[in-house]
Amino acid sequence: MVAENIPSPIENNSPLQEPKEFSVEVFKDQLVNFGGETGDTVTVKRLQNGRVVYKKIKVPVYKKGTDVSIEVKLRSNGDKWDKSGSCFVVTNPELIDVIDVSLGKEKFPANSFGDKGFGGVLKTNEYVPALELMRFMSPFGVGHYSDEKKYPKIKYNRPVYIPKWENEVVWEKDISELESVVTGEFYIGVWIDTWTPDGYSVDVSLKYSGRPRPKLKVLPLLNTVYYVEGQKIPDFFAAKTLDLNFSTNQEMRNVKLYYTTTGHGGHSGGDEFIKLKNEVFFDSKLVFGKIPWRDDCASFRRFNPSSGVWTKKDSAYAYNENFEREFKEIEERLASSDLSRSNWCPGSSVMPYRIPLGALKKGLHGLQVKIPGTANKKDQFNHWLVSAYITYTE
Repeated sequence: MVAENIPSPIENNSPLQEPKEFSVEVFKDQLVNFGGETGDTVTVKRLQNGRVVYKKIKVPVYKKGTDVSIEVKLRSNGDKWDKSGSCFVVTNPELIDVIDVSLGKEKFPANSFGDKGFGGVLKTNEYVPALELMRFMSPFGVGHYSDEKKYPKIKYNRPVYIPKWENEVVWEKDISELESVVTGEFYIGVWIDTWTPDGYSVDVSLKYSGRPRPKLKVLPLLNTVYYVEGQKIPDFFAAKTLDLNFSTNQEMRNVKLYYTTTGHGGHSGGDEFIKLKNEVFFDSKLVFGKIPWRDDCASFRRFNPSSGVWTKKDSAYAYNENFEREFKEIEERLASSDLSRSNWCPGSSVMPYRIPLGALKKGLHGLQVKIPGTANKKDQFNHWLVSAYITYTE
């Protein structure tokens, strides 16, 4: 990784004292778009023609550990669609990483491929995948299309139980288990799968409580999010199991596997909208077997002003004009954003599944992820975004 000037937001922390409560604003009103305006290109670097932004920051090191939380705020800058998003860090800049590959300085190692053409997915001795801090899904047009004066037809999309459209969506997440990789100097970035020049405006901040807590080691294992230009959309689960073998040079205790998964694409009959069981095997033992699914997407309706809407006939046992209850036929708005999906909703963040593994002996270990994905035809774009890491103590 090339050395560069690092913005240093550290204040009021003597190097001789344990730092106390601290926060850092990583990005503020940061444009993430495709080929549009660029904004600050001095401290913020852009990849994928603007779909990835990243910077190197410096925060205090807490020798006794600390709680850490991340906050992400997002507003549409004109993109009206729901898009996958990810906030990530590069944990081992001395090794090959997604930034160096994006810049053409390195190539993905051969054994990092999940399948032919899908490089940078698996951990190797010389490469560590980007570590995902937060997976999120943009809502339909929050902020930009929330103005009913500017877009008067938008009011007809709003159901009676939504008093107003929100101006932004805010996600907060406790990432204290990742304290060791978000202190000191590190690279942090945001990826949004937008294909419009308008894109999105994003804020990212990190907060550190200063409260001592046990420190954990972190080991990224796999990540199918396509942060690097040229990486294919990960549709290989329809054909094979994702298989990783890795070695540990010491015994690990209190091991926990963090597994994040979301299904996408395929229109109404694809992996985004059908229930598919995820199976995760560790050292040949099934440790996770579940259908990842969200059926509460209607609760995010206020963040989705530009979502497509149609009406659906139904029956209601409701009061009439004489205040008598009776069955009557009604028509209700049904928005695309209301539909249940494979572990996400437009406007939601995605929490990882936490899987206790106990103690791991020194030596070779195996991780397999099996998803019976749907094969792609024409423009279906079925795929699964999956990332995993383990935390442990020595």
